[in-house]
Amino acid sequence: MNDRPDPGAEPEPGQDGLLEDSAEDLYENAPCGYLSTLLDGTIVKINKTLLNWLGHTRDEVVGRMRLPDLLTVGGKLYHETHIAPLLRMQGEISGIALEVRTANGTRLPVLVTSVVKTAGDGRQLIIRTTVFDARDRRAYESELLRARHEAEEAWRIAERDRERLKSVLGTLQRSLLPPSLPEVPGLEAVAAYHAASQDNLSGDFYDLFPLGGGRWCFFLGDVCGKGPEAAAVTSLTRSTLRAAALHDPEPISMLGTLHTALQERYTGDSSRYCTVVVGILAADRDGFSVTLASGGHPPALLLRAGGRAGYLPTTGGMPVGLLPSPSFVVVEARLGPGDTLLLYTDGITEARTYTGDGRYGDEALLAFAERVAPASAAATIEAATRLIESFGAGLDDDTALLALGVPPA
Repeated sequence: MNDRPDPGAEPEPGQDGLLEDSAEDLYENAPCGYLSTLLDGTIVKINKTLLNWLGHTRDEVVGRMRLPDLLTVGGKLYHETHIAPLLRMQGEISGIALEVRTANGTRLPVLVTSVVKTAGDGRQLIIRTTVFDARDRRAYESELLRARHEAEEAWRIAERDRERLKSVLGTLQRSLLPPSLPEVPGLEAVAAYHAASQDNLSGDFYDLFPLGGGRWCFFLGDVCGKGPEAAAVTSLTRSTLRAAALHDPEPISMLGTLHTALQERYTGDSSRYCTVVVGILAADRDGFSVTLASGGHPPALLLRAGGRAGYLPTTGGMPVGLLPSPSFVVVEARLGPGDTLLLYTDGITEARTYTGDGRYGDEALLAFAERVAPASAAATIEAATRLIESFGAGLDDDTALLALGVPPA
């Protein structure tokens, strides 16, 4: 059996009318607005959807109003200066954001796309325009803009808070270090401090002060950890060492006093310790004798006037405050004309270099000192500063430097 329709058969009643009604219904009740205008903008056709949005009747619009009459003042200007010239030149526009005025005076955000219909000879005949309701899009864009403004404001507030915090931390950090070093007759003393981060407090410290009778006390160390707790330990350490030096100016006794203070103050899970090197300078005929005691701190470097450099043998000392009965190491040396003693914290030797084992290390620092020697205290600090800056992001920890040098004869 052949079920295909007979080409010569009459169409079923109402079939063509149904299709025609469907096309008209699609135009009139489309989810977007349609209108057609003459080249001067006069509206000659408009669908029911757009009329409902505008709140006008067909008789109020068709043949009586121009497209610019539906727009806000700004939209009218934009139509005359941009949209109409573009349509004349290129025959179409797409996705132009405008606002139309409804019958009750409210504004409706829309997106407009227009195409010029032309005759066979190229003459422009009529402009067909599609209008999309942009209220949801405008609300979405407004929400995005609001969220962006809120995020920017939150970032500005956070940045201001961060700057204030950095200022406070910088002030606290400076309070843990002497504002300047005293002038020591016959000695050049230079110190430097390099922060790996501006967002946290470090436990690095140093000091130099007189004891009287041509003797001077100095120390440099590093408290474990960072932040306010480390700063508190640093403050306690500095004040304790200063007091201990006035009571018993022997480096190993000073370390013992500091150990007792840390053990009494920090016990159990809150135990705190530090590595520190303490020294006494005593002026002699043309230089200084040095007595040095180390509590687990990296050994000091001695740069000689003759161009040699080496570590002072202070290995074996234990960190102060870590164990109940630590042992400390004492060594004696002499600074003559042209000699410089360099003390440092382990930020410099622990810096990442991406070569070898990944850390700068003691051997590299010794080689650096041998290249620099002989050098004054100021020149030594300057060279060490350039070295630290060369690490860049590889500097993970703060570094304190203290150089004590006897000027050449």
